[in-house]
Amino acid sequence: MRTRTYHVPPGGHPAQTELLSDRAVFTEAYAVIPKGVVRDIVTSYLPHWDKTRVWVLARPLSGFAETFSHYLMEVAPGGGSKAPEPDPEAQGALFVVGGELTLVIAGAEHVLRPGGFAYLPPGCSWGVRNAGASPAHFHWIRKLYQRVAGLAVPEAFVTNENDIAPIPMPDTDGRWATTRFVDPTDLRHDMHVTIVTFEPGASIPFAETHVMEHGLYVLEGKAVYRLNQDWVEVEAGDYMWLRAFCPQACYAGGPGRFRYLLYKDVNRHMDLRALRPAT
Repeated sequence: MRTRTYHVPPGGHPAQTELLSDRAVFTEAYAVIPKGVVRDIVTSYLPHWDKTRVWVLARPLSGFAETFSHYLMEVAPGGGSKAPEPDPEAQGALFVVGGELTLVIAGAEHVLRPGGFAYLPPGCSWGVRNAGASPAHFHWIRKLYQRVAGLAVPEAFVTNENDIAPIPMPDTDGRWATTRFVDPTDLRHDMHVTIVTFEPGASIPFAETHVMEHGLYVLEGKAVYRLNQDWVEVEAGDYMWLRAFCPQACYAGGPGRFRYLLYKDVNRHMDLRALRPAT
């Protein structure tokens, strides 16, 4: 098995001698938050979290992405939370990219190392702490769960991407593959968090245009990504935020693999009342 690497934010601040120009962009259809923007000055702190700071990469925003939030968390040694999630209807997905994180679900402990993934359903009793000697970095994706009559709420689970075989996309000879933490046919789940991998030179050979919103955090490598009408260079540590129906495609630039953590909303009817004017 190949060695997997994950980008970890360096934090800090750029030197006064550096140019202020960057690749950051926010449009009506997409946003790009390059790794150079993920600095100390844009961190936040959360209630009931100790020795922890967060970079908020995406949040519900009227007229843009509306279904999810994406946090990049940094927990110092000895830090964590016994009451991390304030909303009982929110589900969560955690993905560890650096250090070691102890996750407690209903009293049971799980140690998550890089590549570790956890799904946390709404109402789940959970907490995390960093019992290690170095900071723990992980992604935390939150979404309000959409309940459906006759469908049970999914159970919590913990795994590691190294224990899951990537599934090649059809007709790609394995050059484009997806590591799926959840069975796509399991309709209890209304969001998918996956890892997409492209070998050097591989591509999405058409402009995907679909209703699912996306958050894409580049874990490894670089590529040229098509976003709406633009081609944008992205690399490890960059984040892309795509509105529903934003056309998208990419070419993996090499010399190594291009990999990203992907969020999308799935498996539910469209809300026909969301934009109805108040009466």
